[in-house]
Amino acid sequence: MRRSYHRHVKQWSFQSLHKMQEDVIISGSSKNEELRRKQTMKVLVIGLGGVTNGGKTTLAEKLKNMLPNCDIISQDDFFKPESEVETDERGFKLYDVLDALYMDEMVASIRNWMKNPASSGVVTEEPQNTCDNLKNVYILIVEGFLLYNYEPLNELWNRRYFLTLPYEECKRRRSTRVYQPADTPAYFDGHVWPMYLKYKSELEENASVQVDYLDGTKSQEELLSYVYRDIIQELNKLREENQHVTA
Repeated sequence: MRRSYHRHVKQWSFQSLHKMQEDVIISGSSKNEELRRKQTMKVLVIGLGGVTNGGKTTLAEKLKNMLPNCDIISQDDFFKPESEVETDERGFKLYDVLDALYMDEMVASIRNWMKNPASSGVVTEEPQNTCDNLKNVYILIVEGFLLYNYEPLNELWNRRYFLTLPYEECKRRRSTRVYQPADTPAYFDGHVWPMYLKYKSELEENASVQVDYLDGTKSQEELLSYVYRDIIQELNKLREENQHVTA
């Protein structure tokens, strides 16, 4: 019984060793595949900024449904609570300034997504016509009203779009929206519009920041068609790069 037991142990040991070797090979293969995926992985970070009620969120959602591996981060998700937002001498809550936002957290969220978008839990399914050499391309659309006046963000963009509206149209659209807290009388004229003009002027004076200005009075179909074509051109450039890498 004792010799039989030893033979059984010996046989089990050889089987275990063989299994361990197989596991090591499989594990090594998986790690190599993961390393290769990360080496060929490309990320495209798209900024969709501009005036309040300019159609940024709607445009971002439509683009997400049309583009492969695409997700959205909204600047509105980084507003500070009302108790932390300053109030000026007129009683206006100063929401349309950078200090009303947790900008550092926003930058960190974008950078975390860029490091590993495939495991972020926010990657959508690819359209059926997606090319094989675009499967490792991931797109992040960041939409918000103050995207390009914060320096730590400016090094992240692949493309920047800025929606504009004339005063009357912007005010009309704003009046149809319900905000929490609600806009106070004269809030648009006393805070929202002046801040928009201020930050837009700063952006236009910054020659180092390349921005594609979009007319927000155009139809959503026109805007979608233009931005979609532009992003596809960027994707084609990445596809060519991937072809060189995998060739």
